[in-house]
Amino acid sequence: MTRRLIYNAFTHVTPNHHSHGYWRHPDGRIQLDYKRLPPWIELAQTVERGCFDTVFLADVVGVYDRFRGGGDTAIRTAMQFPSLDPVSLVSALAAATEHVGFAVTSSVIQDHPFDFARRMSTLDHLTDGRLAWNIVTSYLDNAARNFGLPALEEHDERYRWAGEYVEVAYKLWEASWEDDALVADPVGGTYADPAKVHKILHRGPRYAVEGPHLVEPSVQRTPLLFQAGGSEAGRDFAARHAEATFIAARTPESAARHVADLRERARRFGRGEDELKIIVPLAPVIGATEQEAHARRRELREWLSLDALQAFWSGNLGVDLSDIDPARPLSELLLTNHVRGNVRAFIEAAPDRTVTFADLLKETVSARFAGTPEQIADEVQRYADAGVDGFNVVPVTTLGWWREFVDHVVPVLQKRGLMQTGYAPGSLRQKIYGRGPTLPDHHPARQLREPVRRAARAAAR
Repeated sequence: MTRRLIYNAFTHVTPNHHSHGYWRHPDGRIQLDYKRLPPWIELAQTVERGCFDTVFLADVVGVYDRFRGGGDTAIRTAMQFPSLDPVSLVSALAAATEHVGFAVTSSVIQDHPFDFARRMSTLDHLTDGRLAWNIVTSYLDNAARNFGLPALEEHDERYRWAGEYVEVAYKLWEASWEDDALVADPVGGTYADPAKVHKILHRGPRYAVEGPHLVEPSVQRTPLLFQAGGSEAGRDFAARHAEATFIAARTPESAARHVADLRERARRFGRGEDELKIIVPLAPVIGATEQEAHARRRELREWLSLDALQAFWSGNLGVDLSDIDPARPLSELLLTNHVRGNVRAFIEAAPDRTVTFADLLKETVSARFAGTPEQIADEVQRYADAGVDGFNVVPVTTLGWWREFVDHVVPVLQKRGLMQTGYAPGSLRQKIYGRGPTLPDHHPARQLREPVRRAARAAAR
C-alpha cells in the first residue's frame, strides 16, 4: 500500500440512516433490528474481518423539525428516528472484537464536559485505546431545546462553545494526572501520588470545573479526534484540533480543493501536513456487473422516500423545503427569487440542471456511485490521487450490506494496495498514525499540561 488510507464503517443506531425509506423494502426490514445487540456485534466483527479502522457511530440528539414546520415527517418516515445512544454499544462491541476502533459522535450541547471526559476515559480503558470522538456542534433546533436552550445558538458561537468544551476535556485528559502519578504501591499504601494529581480549576464563559479528573490516564489519554465542519469556523476548528476531518466533496476535483485548503489551515496552526487526515463519503451500490449495479441503484431510488429526503435536507440546510415542488426542474428553480443562498448552492452543485428537485434529493444522500468492485476501487483511487486520506463507507441498504462490501470490494482494494490487509499493534492512534498512543506535544491539548499544573500547584500553596 503506497499510502495509508482510512476506512470507517459509517453507521447510525436507527432504523434509517441515509437510504431514507428503504426500511420499507423487504430486504430492508433487517434494519428494524437496530435495537438488538447481535446485528451490531456482527457488523463490528464483519468490518474487523475486512480490516476497517473504525465502526463510526453517527448520532443526532433531536428530531429533524424544519420540514412543514415540525418533526412529524421525520417521525412518520423513520428518518434518523428513533435513535439510540451510540455510546452504550461500545463496550459490548469492543468485547467482541480485538482491533477495530470505535468513533463516538457526541455534541457539545448534550453533555457536561466533566462527565463526558470521564465516560470517554472509561471507554478508552475498556477498549484498550481503541476510542475516537467525533466532535459536533449540532444543527437541529429540536436538539437545542432538548437541552434547555430556546434554539440553536448562532453558528460561529457554537464553535466558540466547542472551543471551551474541548479545552475543559483536554485539561482533564491531559493535565490533571501527571505521567507518573499512578504509583500502585501496596507496601507504601499509595495508589496515586496526590502531589501529581491536579485540579484543573477551569473558569470560562460557560463552564466552571474544579477537577481533578476521576479517571487515571487511559491508553490514549485524549481519544482520537474526528470532526466535521465545512464552514470557515468549522474548517479552522478542524485545522486546529482534529486529527481527521470530513469533507462533503462529490468529485475528486472538488476534494483536491478542500484538501489544499485544509492543509494550509493546519500549517497556519503549526501542525504538520500529515497530522490532519481528510475523509470523504463512499456509498457505493455493488454489482457483479455494471448493469447489475445500476439496476440495483434504480431499484433503491424507487424505494427512497421524498418526504424523508426533504425533511433530512430541511434540517441540514436550516430551511423548510416544503414550498419547493419536487417535480420542478432545477433550471426553473434557479430562476425563482425564493430559493435562499444555501439552497441555491445545494442546487447549483448538481451537474445536470435538467433533472428535477426530486432527482437531486435522491442523488445527494446515498448510492452516489454504482459499479463492480473493480470500478469502486477505481473511484477510491481517483480520490486517493486527489489527496484524500480515507473514506466514511456508508451502507446504502441494510445492516447486512457490510458482508457484501467486505466479501467483494475489500479484496479488490487490498490487492491494489488501497486498503490495509492487517492491523498494526497498539492504540487506534498508533494504528492510524504509526506513532505513539498520545497526541503530539505541540497539539493544543498537550500544550495545556504545564500551565494547568503550575496553576494547580500555586493554588495549593
